[in-house]
Amino acid sequence: MSEDQSRKPDEIENDADAEASQPRRSRINITRLLPHPNAYTLALDNEYRDYAFNEERAPLNKGQWRSSVFKCSEDAPMDVEVGTGAGMHFAWYAHKFPKRYLVGLEIKYKPLIQSIRRAQAQGLRNTAICRYHAFDLDLLFEKGEVNNIFIHFPDPWVTPRKPKNRVVNRKILSLLYDMQRPGSFLEFKTDSREYFLWALDEIKETPYKVEFQCLDLYKEGGSYFEANYQTTFEKIFVRQGIEINYIKLVKP
Repeated sequence: MSEDQSRKPDEIENDADAEASQPRRSRINITRLLPHPNAYTLALDNEYRDYAFNEERAPLNKGQWRSSVFKCSEDAPMDVEVGTGAGMHFAWYAHKFPKRYLVGLEIKYKPLIQSIRRAQAQGLRNTAICRYHAFDLDLLFEKGEVNNIFIHFPDPWVTPRKPKNRVVNRKILSLLYDMQRPGSFLEFKTDSREYFLWALDEIKETPYKVEFQCLDLYKEGGSYFEANYQTTFEKIFVRQGIEINYIKLVKP
């Protein structure tokens, strides 16, 4: 008799539920093992080493971002941007709010280095960036360690249809909720109406409260549109006449 056959059906079902509730881990290549390093991979572990962390060093900062990386008070606000791209919003935010600290996540080496380079070009040291996957965010931050979170134009995964790969889903959102401090917000923008409507159903299954949402930020956003920073992707979408879907969630 196999081990599963000797167990009660409800025990097996509980194990399956527990496994389903766990975040799906990603697999990315290891920077130090790359056979042909380039200028960007070398900059990650050399020139920007103190503020740019590869996939092995980043988790070592868990619970210590303020004390070890930024050398600031534990009460200081520290935000997270998931997917910095080329870092235009990342740099803009760091310069606009110099008393807030910002940790970015990006998988690709070139935009990662571009992001931290832009943010620190004026001598500010309130930013750090990680080569890490959003599905593994709980390995980077403790509960209650983060303030605001930005998720701007993540891959919508509509062709082919792979909603399990979407970052804005109930499991990831629940993890992010636990990482955030009370009174913090999460901002999500996407050009994909399909993704946005799907995400709204996922959001309903989380503890977040919706502060504002709309299907066209540029026509219906009001003060949220006025405060909006137009990302590089966003400029392209707007020129093409694509509506920008927007939602702002808060943790009471």
